[in-house]
Amino acid sequence: MDWFTNSKQGETKKLIPMLADAAKRDHAAQELMRLGADAVPSLMDALQTQDLNLLAIYQQILARIPTASPELTKALKSAHPIIRGRVAEIFGISKDKNAIPVLLEALRGEFFTVRARAAVALAAIGDARVLPELLPLLKDREDEVRMAACTAIGKFCDPSTFDELANVALDDTKIEVRQAAVKALGDSKSAAAIPFLMEALRDSFWWFEREQAVGVLLNAIEGMGEPVVEPLIEALTDREKTVRKFAIMILGKLKDIRAIEELGMAVYDLHHEVSQTAAEALAQFGAPAVDVLAEALIHPEASVREHAIIGLGRIHDERVVPYLIEMLHDSDRVVKRQAVRSLSELRDARAIPALQEIAVNRADRELAAFAKETIEKLRS
Repeated sequence: MDWFTNSKQGETKKLIPMLADAAKRDHAAQELMRLGADAVPSLMDALQTQDLNLLAIYQQILARIPTASPELTKALKSAHPIIRGRVAEIFGISKDKNAIPVLLEALRGEFFTVRARAAVALAAIGDARVLPELLPLLKDREDEVRMAACTAIGKFCDPSTFDELANVALDDTKIEVRQAAVKALGDSKSAAAIPFLMEALRDSFWWFEREQAVGVLLNAIEGMGEPVVEPLIEALTDREKTVRKFAIMILGKLKDIRAIEELGMAVYDLHHEVSQTAAEALAQFGAPAVDVLAEALIHPEASVREHAIIGLGRIHDERVVPYLIEMLHDSDRVVKRQAVRSLSELRDARAIPALQEIAVNRADRELAAFAKETIEKLRS
């Protein structure tokens, strides 16, 4: 019997290196799963690898060997912390509900990497009864654990947990943890999460000197789709210009027709950046936004006219070019230059005669040269 067992273990040790060869991998994996419990010790040893691609293969195979569960359970309790974390991931792959008790025990363990991976594994198994055990991890001392807890709790899409996730999104000291919280709220696709996401949008921690980090929050809000349009329209009147700007950006991406009129009003915003963002957002609606932007062309503020031209210049509609040609006669040089630039981008030959008038006007030689370049571009 010992000879027979040793023979199988020897076969296992020959099969495991084959997993690194793409041509032999499928066969080796099938043979290891056929060997079952006899393959487990060697596969457990293989979990020590530093090659993360091979690690994923070993984990997938162990997850498909039901008789590996006792050894995996033992390892999760007593192995090196790195191995414990990798074993927790295996239980997440297998979705073995019998592993829930040992994973819950791991949640309370001393090693933060194990706590984090155990939380994610429990979410993958999907038994909502573990939620009360996951919630305390939102206040764990380790960032990685709090992030994992947000991800795990979010998988259940349970509105009763949104308030706790929102507390993290608004109060945690680390932006990465806050990002995990809003992503969990956004991934729920639940309208009940919208008020919490909008509250985060109004929190300056999210966007003051964090223009890159706020993208996660904006994506979460945008992902809510149609139900978030009205709250975003309401945010257009917020006293903080950054909140207005981000609300405008999201509305432009959502392209809900209800927002056109409100975005048209935002073009007249006193803050230059907000006004331009509104014009650019309207451009994403295409033809339905032409009339709204055209109205802004007669505004007394030059910057508003400039922004309207920027928006119109991004809409491919036959009505746009005549408006832009007319703006070549604007009293403000910056506005005229933007009209030339937008006509250049639209590449419509109807603009050539009007551009020629500017090209021969030596009163503004720089603008004349720009007009000549644009004419050449339109003719090419």
